[in-house]
Amino acid sequence: MSRHAVIVTGASKGIGRAIAEDLAAAGYDLALVARSTDLLEEVGRSLPGEGRWKAYPTDIADWDSVQATVAAVHEEFGGIYGLVNNAGMTRDGLLMRMSPENWKGPIEVNLNGTFYFTRAVTPIMMRAREGRIVNISSVVGLTGNAGQANYAASKAGIIALTKSVAKELGARGVNCNAVAPGFIVTDMTSDLPEKVKTGMLDSIPLKRFGEGKDVAGVVRFLLSTDSAYITGQTLVVDGGMIV
Repeated sequence: MSRHAVIVTGASKGIGRAIAEDLAAAGYDLALVARSTDLLEEVGRSLPGEGRWKAYPTDIADWDSVQATVAAVHEEFGGIYGLVNNAGMTRDGLLMRMSPENWKGPIEVNLNGTFYFTRAVTPIMMRAREGRIVNISSVVGLTGNAGQANYAASKAGIIALTKSVAKELGARGVNCNAVAPGFIVTDMTSDLPEKVKTGMLDSIPLKRFGEGKDVAGVVRFLLSTDSAYITGQTLVVDGGMIV
């Protein structure tokens, strides 16, 4: 049995890949989750350290798919110590022009997917009387953002879900926290106009955009015993942008 098996969703690129690399270097065994088997396999082969890893292509927004993945991870590793709900998507647009379909996308992947994985691992962690759940939210879940009503709502929902899970599972030894990144350089942010990027940089006291490793280090802390007395919290990683 691996006491330190961790599921990382959205592990094929961006922040998820950075988290997987950081946790692998720290000695965790990893269940890598995303849609693309090829991308997950490429990430897995490049991981540092000597821990085990396995790719689990999964439809994050489908309850049956998530249940099957969690059951397979539990069987493969003999236990699930940690869950990092990182998978996310955007479908930006002004509210007055946003179709119901574009509203649903981020809700189904970001919020529902986080619920599905959390719900699926809960019995396992409760029986073990130990577990760490880390949900990746966003600063826009705290502040809102024009043109991202759907994304902001999904990320705010993750924060509320985090607090509720912390209250329900704390007595069984399971901690649940959230991380709210600011502007992190990823494929998702690379397509923004330069004017927008410049404006955002001007609002960041540390005068740089974040990197995946900035988020990964905080996730690793929240999975570790150093954070044993922290639960229900949202750690903002934004260079001071919303101070």
